[in-house]
Formats: sequence, C-alpha cells, structure tokens
Amino acid sequence: MLMPDVDADKQNKLIDPFGRTVDYLRVSVTDRCDFRCVYCMAEEMTFLPKADLLTLEELDVMCRRFMAAGVRKIRLTGGEPLVRRNIMQLIESLGREVKAGNLDELTITTNGSQLSKMAGDLAVAGVRRINVSIDTLDPEKFRRVTRWGDLNKVLLGLEAAKEAGLSIKINAVALRGENDDELGNMLAWCGKRGFDMTIIEVMPMGDIGTENRLDQYLPLSRVRASLARRFTLKDIPFRTGGPARYVTVEETGQKLGFITPLTHNFCESCNRVRVTCTGQLYMCLGQDDNADLRAALRQGGPEALDASIYEAIGRKPQGHDFIIDRRQSGPAVSRHMSVTGG
Repeated sequence: MLMPDVDADKQNKLIDPFGRTVDYLRVSVTDRCDFRCVYCMAEEMTFLPKADLLTLEELDVMCRRFMAAGVRKIRLTGGEPLVRRNIMQLIESLGREVKAGNLDELTITTNGSQLSKMAGDLAVAGVRRINVSIDTLDPEKFRRVTRWGDLNKVLLGLEAAKEAGLSIKINAVALRGENDDELGNMLAWCGKRGFDMTIIEVMPMGDIGTENRLDQYLPLSRVRASLARRFTLKDIPFRTGGPARYVTVEETGQKLGFITPLTHNFCESCNRVRVTCTGQLYMCLGQDDNADLRAALRQGGPEALDASIYEAIGRKPQGHDFIIDRRQSGPAVSRHMSVTGG
C-alpha cells in the first residue's frame, strides 16, 4: 500500500474560492446500512456493486493525501461505517496518525448497532468521539423510523462506548408528527448520561420511497422555541468543525447543537468536503458538482489524485440550494445521504 508523506507543510493548504480553508474531511466508507431510516433511504434499496467501491487501501491513501494538504479532522461515515468488512484496518491506520499528531481527530458517525462489540477496539485505535444517530427513545417508534432497528441493541452499544471512554453525541433528526413531542425528554435523557445532543433538520436528498419530506419537515426554530420553555439555552461560540450551532443547557451542563440547512444554512463558514465510498468528491452536500477521485487515483496515482483534489476545491461553491416547500418537496439532489456520508 502506498504511504504518502502526511506533512502538511510540504503542500499548500486547501483554500476555496471564498477564502475558506478546507481542513475537515468526511469519508463514506460504504453505502450499505443495517437500518432503513425513513428520512434517509427507501426500504428496498439497490446498493452499489463491490467493484465500484474504493478499497480500504485506496481510502487510506485518499485520506493521507488530504492530510498532506492540511486536513486535520476526518470523520468516517456510511451508510453504516461499522458494517464494512475489515473497517478496523482503516480505523487503526488513521488512528496511528492521531497518536502521531498528524490528525487532530478521527471520529465516527454510526447508528450504534455495532458498538456493543466494537466500542473497545475503536477507543484503542485512537477514536475519541462518536456521533450516534437516535431519533426516538420509544422502542416501537424506533423500529418504525429505522424500519429494521433494535433500540435495545443501540442502548447496549452506548453503554459499551461509555465504558470504553468514548465521548458520545446523540444526533436526532427532527420529524414532524413523529418525535417532535419527544425531543425535550431526549435532551434530558442525554443530560443525565453526560451526552451532548444535536438536532438536525430533514435534508432533501435521494428518493425515500412513499415518504414525503414536506410531511416530515420540522423547522428547528420551532423546536428551539419549544425547548426554551423547558430548558435554559445559552448561545456559545463552541465549534467542532461541523455545521452545528451550539448552546449550553444550563440544567444539565451539556451542549445542544442545531443543524439547520433549511431555516438557516451553515454555508458561510463551511470548512469541509465529502468523499463518497466510490471516490466522488463532493465540495458541497447540497450540490451535484463533484470530482472523480477514484479515476484519478487508479489511472494516475497519488500525483493525479492531488491535482484532482486541488482542482475540485477551486470549484467549491459558496453554499447549497436545499429547499422544501409545496412546490419542491422532492429531493434537491438525487443521491442518498447514505452514499454521500453524513
């Protein structure tokens, strides 16, 4: 396997046309998932053939080329990243770069289904923080939202992650008529367990079958107003490098984030790009423009990959075009979030 130099001083940093430094990479390692969340994908999905996916070795090389260009944070996503066969090979490799100081952070976004057996290995490998997607604490509702998920299995995974010393943040997508009356209780539940929480607006990505995103859409301005009647929320300048705007919850001492791509987009400070499991680099989550890094790497090696990365960053747009209303209730982009990575 190629092991490129990851010394960021040897190349120019990635600066987009609007002067934003790109130092945060999100990598989807698979489009497959063992859940079928109603806002993410259709119940009957056709997943990509294995030959279309980057190998773990290619994913490693790609991450290291971005690190050589100044990327300091990498998040592995999916689909569900922990269902990818031998994924610990990649996590351990990148974790060594965290331990060596070449990466500030390696994090995982997961549905929690695999944590009970993998949390300890993640912590040993160098992962310090995980995001776990849980939209409801009602077992029957959880099964309905995820279609295939088992809440008890996820809760056992959270306990394993906590015992392993991982910092945990719960991600919840706000769904009108589904969990809007439960978010306050979830916030209190997180506070008691020392978990931060982020609430996310529905994003119009990909065909989700019979579900209608306009029916799902719940503005977070309304959610925050509701939570503020129960909790004391104080705005803070805290940032993780992601799109959330944070408050502290004085009653629990934990942080609460709001990701609002529709009611208040987060584009002005965007410092991140996404690479799909097929090696397509998306400079913006809400735009279809992309660069084929897989072809560059396979046909021209690391030098061609570097050139493709820099050229693509030069096309990074100022912001996305997400919108949901009666005239536009379908997907703003055709690809599913499970392909792009959360």
